Amino acid sequence: MNTKKQHDFTKGNILKQLIVFSGPLIIANLLQTSYQFVDSLWVGNLLGDEALGAVGVASTIIFTMLAFAIGLSNASLTILSQQKGKKDEAGLKRYLNGFVVVLTVLALVMGTFGYVFSEGLLRLLGTPSSMIKEATTYLRINFVGILFLFGYNFISTVLRAIGDSRTPLRIVAIAVVCNIVLDPLLIWGAQLGVAGAAYATIFSQGLSCVIGIALIIKRKLAPFPIPYIPKSKEVKLILNLGIPSGLQMMMISAGMAAIMTVVTGFGPAVVAGYSAAQRLDSIIMLPAHALGTAVNSMAGQNIGVGNYKRVHQITKVAVLYNFVIMFALGLLTIPLAKYGISLFVQEVDAASFGTTFIQIVALCYPFLGINFVLNGIVRASGAMYQVLFLNIISFWVLRYPLSAFCAKLFGEAGIAIGIGSSFVISSILAYMYFRFGKWREKELGV
Repeated sequence: MNTKKQHDFTKGNILKQLIVFSGPLIIANLLQTSYQFVDSLWVGNLLGDEALGAVGVASTIIFTMLAFAIGLSNASLTILSQQKGKKDEAGLKRYLNGFVVVLTVLALVMGTFGYVFSEGLLRLLGTPSSMIKEATTYLRINFVGILFLFGYNFISTVLRAIGDSRTPLRIVAIAVVCNIVLDPLLIWGAQLGVAGAAYATIFSQGLSCVIGIALIIKRKLAPFPIPYIPKSKEVKLILNLGIPSGLQMMMISAGMAAIMTVVTGFGPAVVAGYSAAQRLDSIIMLPAHALGTAVNSMAGQNIGVGNYKRVHQITKVAVLYNFVIMFALGLLTIPLAKYGISLFVQEVDAASFGTTFIQIVALCYPFLGINFVLNGIVRASGAMYQVLFLNIISFWVLRYPLSAFCAKLFGEAGIAIGIGSSFVISSILAYMYFRFGKWREKELGV
């Protein structure tokens, strides 16, 4: 296997590795964010608000349906990074095969189910009748191409697990550029409307998937075997880690929806301002997200060889690095918040609330980043149910109740106060589990 572009995180300067490895992850996450942004931009401007709404509703279903599958893919980060750390080529090959087979079967089942029941799922969500036809078309095309979406994400995850964050960046970049070019050509040029946006998406992901596979084979980046039926022990471990990881994503999605019920109680202007703030928030949090992924791979390799002293060194460096970066971004965000919000909304009341929201939570971002780092470390050990439990507490015991409680006390500004407070408290709980929990005793049994 070619290891030139891969990092061995069991030795070397931790800070340098963290910076070099997380850099491409941040850019890749930014490209993923721009992918969705550009898609919405073309649909909204070329087809109008109703078409944009149809795509938005359909995308919600796609994300919810894929949460479990993406959880399985994320679980591979833990298993494969530990195999990489142990330099167990045979084990790496076995579990690569296991994930390929499980994800392929899951993609075929979910794709068939989603295609058949697309319209019913949309009606279940209360989609306006004027949007049903376009939303169903968009949804069905995406379910037909679901295997490309699975492959596209899985290939990137595998490469990150073995210490390569640059190749996934190229794969994401190909998808983004392809989508930017194809969207207007298919939506407007070929007069395919919403269907054109869906075709652009699956073609872009399919092309990236094929190129990713070609790069892996040509450069021998990972030991992918010809697929065969995996052992029941391997499937059991994959599902044992993947199920809680998938449930975690679903809990987060549901928690965000619950907070939106608090926001909607203050009217359209606050909803618009909050939505704009969330878009800006997703960009600001990119470094913290990337650090969470980076430490998962770095800690996983060291847990694989039982080097917990280095795992703790990685944790200290990552927490401090996160705090410096996110605190600096927070300070920068406060004076620039109104300009950032104005990129998404111009209505005075909406812009005012969005600006206030971002300014209040800005200095709490380092604490949310601590959550990402510590959860990434714990996840690297395979303690997926523990991370799921911590996220349930974070969203359902802290973030949603605190945002609702503070909104009653302080009005609309209380939403930000409650959410910011939850960041701080949940980081303390994450540290308490990291410090005193039994995640170090977790054995994958591979």
